[in-house]
Amino acid sequence: MSRVRITIAEAHGSTPREVGAAMLVDAEGRFTGTIGGGVLEWQALAEAQRLLQSGEMRRAMRFALGPDLGQCCGGRVTLSFERVEDEARLEKPEATPVLLFGAGHVGRALVLALAPLPFDVRWIDPRPNAFPQAFPPHATPVAPAEPVTEIASAGAGSLALILTHSHALDLALCDAALRRDDLPFVGVIGSETKRARFLSQLRAMGHAEDALKRLTCPIGFKDLGSKEPAFIAAGVAVQLLQERAKAAASRDVSRGLHVRSAR
Repeated sequence: MSRVRITIAEAHGSTPREVGAAMLVDAEGRFTGTIGGGVLEWQALAEAQRLLQSGEMRRAMRFALGPDLGQCCGGRVTLSFERVEDEARLEKPEATPVLLFGAGHVGRALVLALAPLPFDVRWIDPRPNAFPQAFPPHATPVAPAEPVTEIASAGAGSLALILTHSHALDLALCDAALRRDDLPFVGVIGSETKRARFLSQLRAMGHAEDALKRLTCPIGFKDLGSKEPAFIAAGVAVQLLQERAKAAASRDVSRGLHVRSAR
């Protein structure tokens, strides 16, 4: 049985999703993915079912969200509808690598918080029994005798989260991570007191101020109303998404400069 892939092919102005957002719809109206919900998605679902009934392979439709659909966004989108085989799957965005040191309460909460998000987590703790029996597929638990060695083998652009059972290990991991200039985010669980102590020790180890700017301690947000692991994890997930967005914006700028220079 065929399905229809609905994709946002063009987006101008304020729109609920970005270009490339997609969903799959079958003849019964069951779907996966989203192009933003609301009236736009409701009409797109109906159009997809009409395409399946018509025997057409593809079509495109343009919507002005305000005049056509009464939505407040005010932008314009072009949707493409394409018949696909039933086994077709939606492409997932490229995952950002995360080094997560520590399998305690906050580490476990973070693995769960990051599960539906585009992150690939290497979960590191020297205590093999620290990991739960079950965990999401995006996380790979490893128990090296020397966790600091994981820093050297990490890919460029990895985001580091340090929340082990030992302040001495936290400091050693932080030192190693900051000695690499291609790890843009080094987050350490703790307090303002721990931050001040670590900054003093890291300066004594020879770290320059530019490197120390990559240190985020404490991680998470103070104004969420709780220090429960799930609250901390929610705040850290937002911080990682912000870092991911900054990296994407930087790549876009680099591509633009490369294109202009090529001309």
